[in-house]
Amino acid sequence: MIIGGAVRDREIVERIIDLAGGPDAPLVVIPTAGGASHYDRYWKGQRMFKDAGATDITVLHTYDPKVADTDDFVAPLRRARGVFFGGGRQWRLADAYLNTRTHTELLALLGRGGVISGSSAGASIMGSYLVRGDTQTNTVMMGDHVEGFALLKNVGIDQHLLRRNRQFDLLEVIESHPELLGIGIDENTAIVVEGDRFEVIGQSYAVIYDNQRKIQPAGRFYFLAPGDRYDMGSRQAWRPAVTHKPLERVEKVPWER
Repeated sequence: MIIGGAVRDREIVERIIDLAGGPDAPLVVIPTAGGASHYDRYWKGQRMFKDAGATDITVLHTYDPKVADTDDFVAPLRRARGVFFGGGRQWRLADAYLNTRTHTELLALLGRGGVISGSSAGASIMGSYLVRGDTQTNTVMMGDHVEGFALLKNVGIDQHLLRRNRQFDLLEVIESHPELLGIGIDENTAIVVEGDRFEVIGQSYAVIYDNQRKIQPAGRFYFLAPGDRYDMGSRQAWRPAVTHKPLERVEKVPWER
């Protein structure tokens, strides 16, 4: 579950809880991207899950990759059915957890049918290419950190897309790395990924940037509304109301340049 930031839609939070197995399923929330000097079990970012009925929540945090590489630290992940990464700067997540036992346990969680979710920085870290990973500023698209967790392979993910007028920014990334699929997600909007396919939910749009397959009329990116689906393997979008009918044949799709 990859969220574009500013989660206000209760459906998104409830969907995470449901995919994890219900209100009593063990959840782990990771606030590390936020950059505070200290996080404890009272981190306010877990409130949306408590308000939606979740009863078993663990706050997990370190900035030290040596700690993240220990059995004691990853113990909550081994029993978890869901994980949520909060917002901030995505390079902090890479510095703390990339290629550690924590990273391994995240992959194991997906392998046993759990759900990993993230908002804002927690969304971008899920791609294989880390967008806005520069330690100096979040306006640099290809910075000093470019490796994400690769929960989605050959993908770069941007967030806060329309709310922060970022809809053109991913073009730079896919022009430099034409093999990548770019996915931009606006605030209060999410994509729910299962295998190679995802569904858009929430209140705004997800945007596809693809040098390999363009939808006519030829544009540099195109929008998917809530309810739209996308196959990252075939790089094709469709709307369920017209079962598996490609979007290039559907009228009134909100095209951009």
